[in-house]
Order: sequence, then structure tokens, then C-alpha cells
Amino acid sequence: MNIISKVLVALVVTLTFSVNSMAQKNFSADADIAFSNKQYFNAIELYKKAYTKAKKKEDKALIIFTIGECYRLTGDNKQSEAWYVKAVKANYTNPLAKLYLAEAKKAQEKYSEALIEFANYKSDAPADPRGENGIKSCELATKWKENPSRYKVENMTLINTKDPDFCPTYADKKYNKLLFTSMRPGVTGGAFDGSLGEFYSDIFETQMDKNGRWSTPTPLPPPVNTEENEGLSSMTKKGDLLIFTRCTSEKNKNSLNQLWFSVKKGNAWGEPEKFWFCNDSNKFASPSISSGGLTLLFSSDMPGGQGGNDIWTSTYNKKEKKWSPPTNLGSEINTSANEVFPSLHDDGTLYFSSDGHLGMGGLDIFRAEKKGKGEWGTVTNLRYPVNSAGDDFGIIFEGAKERGYFSSNREGTKGSDDIWSFVLPPLLFSISGTVSDCKNKDVLQNVIVKLVGSDGTSVQTKTGADGQYKFAENGANRFVWPNTSYVITTEVSNDLITKNAANGFVNSSTKAKVTTVGVEEAKTFKGINFCLVPIEKEIRFPDVLYDLAQSTLRAGSVDSLNFLYETLIDNPTFIIELSAHTDSRGGDPENLILSNERAKSCFDYLVSKGIPAERMDPKGYGEKRLLILDTDINKLGTIEEKEAGHQKNRRTVFSVLRKDYFNPNAPKEVPKINQKEKSEEEEEETE
Repeated sequence: MNIISKVLVALVVTLTFSVNSMAQKNFSADADIAFSNKQYFNAIELYKKAYTKAKKKEDKALIIFTIGECYRLTGDNKQSEAWYVKAVKANYTNPLAKLYLAEAKKAQEKYSEALIEFANYKSDAPADPRGENGIKSCELATKWKENPSRYKVENMTLINTKDPDFCPTYADKKYNKLLFTSMRPGVTGGAFDGSLGEFYSDIFETQMDKNGRWSTPTPLPPPVNTEENEGLSSMTKKGDLLIFTRCTSEKNKNSLNQLWFSVKKGNAWGEPEKFWFCNDSNKFASPSISSGGLTLLFSSDMPGGQGGNDIWTSTYNKKEKKWSPPTNLGSEINTSANEVFPSLHDDGTLYFSSDGHLGMGGLDIFRAEKKGKGEWGTVTNLRYPVNSAGDDFGIIFEGAKERGYFSSNREGTKGSDDIWSFVLPPLLFSISGTVSDCKNKDVLQNVIVKLVGSDGTSVQTKTGADGQYKFAENGANRFVWPNTSYVITTEVSNDLITKNAANGFVNSSTKAKVTTVGVEEAKTFKGINFCLVPIEKEIRFPDVLYDLAQSTLRAGSVDSLNFLYETLIDNPTFIIELSAHTDSRGGDPENLILSNERAKSCFDYLVSKGIPAERMDPKGYGEKRLLILDTDINKLGTIEEKEAGHQKNRRTVFSVLRKDYFNPNAPKEVPKINQKEKSEEEEEETE
């Protein structure tokens, strides 16, 4: 059912109209009267009878189109589509038949077919933006269906009926009680609305028990519910002020939706009063009161808006005990179409429904960030699955949590508008990998793995017997957060278990980086692996290069020495011998001098970077410790292979002499492990 019609038209109490269809001869005139009085349910049958009497083709085409209008205004998309198709085939001249046909198809998720009809309408009415906007909406809807958001939605089958049930609102600060609007049997008075073929609406209440089950809904007693239409309510967090929509009937007069409020007195609601700014010339509906009761949002077609139904706001002056004149939210929120069902989140964000902003169906739910007092902007569509091809509206949140309820007549309802629950599951990430021995490939147990986030968090764990580590949600603890960048490092622990490295390992300066910034799906970052270098007689690091027979460092050698610098920083107790070697070419005395100078150049660079001189013993060995003998090099085939053999002999390495260095000038720091984790109770207190 079309919720715009239902709430902003159907809750209108219309002129009483009765027709003895058997005795009435001029069915067309009677149908027109019923239609003008918004008695669409009755008008459909009268138009069908009038069609059988019509002679002219243009009269038949008009009747067919108007029947489609009746179905459109009562929200029956399947029937309206069928009748608009007939109208187009009957050569009905008004291009609106093509527009409404496109919208009916779009509302049934027939996006590819609707796109064609919107294009046809754009061709017939190029000045109307609804054609181009319809095309864009179909393209976006298809994209959003293929790439849904992380919200999960579910029909509240226990409280929904085949009749319209919609617009829930919380009725207590613990979020265990809901009020909602319903047109089910059992409403007060039991009157039947001929405009839509539904009962008049009432405000119903349901309570959640300790097992999470909702009680059988019951209507609020008088004086809130009456024989008139009541619904679309909102309540303060204290539960002491109820604001709702009511339509009162007067003889021979159409009456529009008006806003009423009732103050709780003890356990009962006081006699409702109408807001002073409401009038009988305009519609006022879908109120939403802030938790503190000082800001009221509602929809209305009063003058001064952007067109259609707009969202307006009024504030309560405590001193004067009066509501301010309504203010329109402006063109960034309101369009020339309909903006309805506003709702304020605890963080100040505005949620509302619109069929003017680009969306997936009839009404879509949008959000707008708070800019200032009474100002919102940057409208964003909540996308699928919160939005659908149908009407989606009336969203509420459980405080600061990303869960709550909304209304929809999408596929999967019990027959009309239903209440749906939604929740945003936590965006969970994990990081895992293995730490092994670089030389022997053995997995290493009890290696410390640290995780440091750009948000200031820092946690650590140890590898297990299989050499693996993992940072993942663990009960109440969460380690990897959305929109955060991380650096992962390893550190040798005192209880490191290894098979083939009797002297231990060098703490690796290798760092891995992982980011969750912009990642919108849960993800496991696997294979973030490390290997540790065993402490041996000679430990190589990236080549330090020199020009032939020179000891001056080349520019590229700085990166190699920075690697060694990081290694010394990561292993603050190491005292090393910094050794330089040459190949066999040249004389022994010259090679010895050259190697000492090269070792000294590395030493000087590291001292300039802040490494204490007493941690390093620079020493040159000339050609005394060849890795590859000349006899073996001479056996190699090409000149390039022989030169590569000599290059392996021209090396700079280090060896660990001791692991007992203590820097007396080092600042005394107490390591801090900061976990970014709050319980739900702490989060609520913060909010």
C-alpha cells in the first residue's frame, strides 16, 4: 500500500459517500465524485462499470488511466502497472501514464523494464527531471542490490498482521516497549475507511519479555485512541510526553491530519491537545520528538516549503512553555516531492524518508549529518537491504546502537506494510601468520608478535607450538578495528623454543603493514609471515657497496646500513663486531688496510645515527676469510660468473660478540599496552 497515500491522504477523514450501484446509471460521474473525495476503493468498481458504458476511445482510455491512478494511490503496484499498460496501449495521450508505469515497475524491482519506461517518459517530457532521475535511480538500485551494505533485516512476524502495521517508536528508556500504528481488526470503534478498504488506524503497544519475545499488541486506551484515525506517534525517552497524528471527522467537511500531544499523569495519558500551529487547511503528520522533548520534527504541506510534503521543526521554550513557529529544513533536505517520517538519532543525525532524492523504490530511507542547531546536510541513501523497491520509512534506533526497527511494504511482508528489525553486525577483522627460522625453516614457538595501530592501540601475543599467531576478536576483547592502519613486528622472547639455533635469534627489523581503512567487509588478513635470523658466527645484511679500491660509502649503501641500524635498535643488548672483507685480488697489506677503512666507514655512519661506539668493534680482515676460493672461481665459465664469485667475497657482515650491553643513559620507560575496547555498558555511559 502506498504509504504517502495512507498516512498523508488515507488518514484524512473524507466526506461520507454512498452509492446504490445497481440503481445508479451515470457510473462515470459517480466514480469521479468518489475519486475527488479520495474514495479510491469505491471509485475502482464504479470506473469499471463506467468503462462498459463508454463509447469513445478517448473516454475509455481516460477511464483506464484513472483506474490505474486509484490503484497507485492505494499502493497496489501490480494492479496499477496492469492498468497503466492498458492505458498506454489505448493511446492515452498524457505522458504521465508512462511515468507512473515506470514507477510501478520500479516499485516491483523490475529495474530493467522500468528503465525503458523512464526513458520513454523522458522522450515525451524532456523538461521534467523525473524521467532522468528515474533512469539514475534504476541504475543505482541495481548497483546497490549487487553490492549491499552490511545491515541485516528481518520481518517481525510475531507482531505483524496481513493488515498495515507501521511506524514503530520506543516507549521506554530501556527499549523494551514499542508503540506502532496498525489497521488490524480490534481497533477502537472498528470503523472502516472506504478510501483504502482498511479499518481506521490506532496506536498499539507491545512489550518485550525477558526472553526477548514481544507480547500480543493491544491498542492504547482512550483518550489517546478514539473512533477516529490515530497513529504515527513519538515519545520522549522519559515516557512522559506522547505526540501523535489524529484526524477528527466533521459533518460535510474533509479533515486533515493534525498533530496532538498527551502528557502522562501517573499511569494514564491525559486528555490530548492539538498543537497551536496546526490548521485545517494543511496536513501535519509523522512527528518525531527528541529524547529530551525540546525538538519536534514533523512533515507537512504547509506554505513556505519546497513542494509536496516537507520536514519541519519546532523547538520548545521552557520559560514561555510554548512551541516555536515551525521552520522548514530547507532545500538540502526537502525536495519538490515528499520528505516524511523524520527521526533523530542520539548522535544528532537526522533520518527521514523521501521519494524526491534518488532511491530504490517509492520511499527510501536517508540520513543527514547534523551541521548546527536545527541544521542538517549531506544526504545519504541507506541503500539495500534497508531500502528496497517498495516503500521504506519510519526508522528508529536503539539509542547509540546500530540496531532498531523500520517499516516497509517490500517483498516478504505479510500482506501490507510490516515492521522490520535491522542490525549492523560488527565489522570484524583478524590478522594471522607464522614465524619461522630464516635458515632452517623451523617454526618458532613463543616469539612475541606486536600489533600497533594508528589509533594508539598496542597489543601483543606469542606464537604457538605451530609457530602461528593471530589477532582476532576473543570474547570481550577486540584487537583489529575498522578504519585503522597497523604495523606488525616480532621480538625474541626469553622462553623462545627452537631446534637448531643454539645461540638464539636476532630480533628482526622487518615490519608488516595492514590497513582496514575503507574496508567495508569483514576480512581475515592471512599469511602475514616473518622469519628470524639465527645468531651465527657471521651474519650478512644487504651489501654495502664501494667504488673500486675505495672506502667511501656509495649513496646506495646508506639503505644497507640503515637496515643494520634498525637491527641494533631492535636488539638493544647486542655488542657486535662489524667486519669487512675483500676478494683475493690485490696485495695482502693493501687489502687489509682497505677492509679496515671500509669497516671504519660503516662504524662512523652508525655512530652518526646515534648507535653508541662501545656497541661496535670495526675490524677488517682483508682477504683472509674468503667464502669462495680462487681455485673455485677459476672453474666458473663466464667472466660475469667469476665476477659474481669475487663479489661474494667483498662483503661487510657482523657477528654478535655479547648480549649484555646496558645503556646507562637510556630513559626509563614503563611499557604500556593500550587496548581499545569498551563494554556495551561503558559505551552507553559515554553516550
